[in-house]
Amino acid sequence: MARRLRSVDLDFVESAALRLVFAAEVSAPPDVVYRALADDVEGWPGWFTQVTSARPVDAGAGRVVRLRGGIVFRETVVAAEPGTRYAYRADESNAPGLQALLEEWLLTPAGTGTRVQWTFAADGSALFRFTMGRGRAAMGKAFRDAVRNLGRRLPAAPA
Repeated sequence: MARRLRSVDLDFVESAALRLVFAAEVSAPPDVVYRALADDVEGWPGWFTQVTSARPVDAGAGRVVRLRGGIVFRETVVAAEPGTRYAYRADESNAPGLQALLEEWLLTPAGTGTRVQWTFAADGSALFRFTMGRGRAAMGKAFRDAVRNLGRRLPAAPA
């Protein structure tokens, strides 16, 4: 059963009890990567294999995302800066022990492509924080695989 999570603002990305930060590069330019993140929400399962479905809600101001294993999030977009940043807060979830979650995707030019940085900022029970901390390597691999898959789908920046 989904339950309401604590509402957090964008500054939570710096103050969360648990912060996992990962980065990778793709050959596509930042505006193209941004469109894949923010405008093509339904396309996420095609490149982020942990996501089984994603759909925009509330005229694009929110999302409903389902992950492998049955975890569901109802999210609110808190930052939509084309070509630069896309961030969302989880408002409801059935994830055990989760109390607050904000994810931020930062896009910066890197040569002719983009450096993609993903921050997973969360708070939860001690068991949740311990488990997620232990799962850092697996989350990093899932992120790197997702960015690699996304890069294969997007057109590269002109040289």
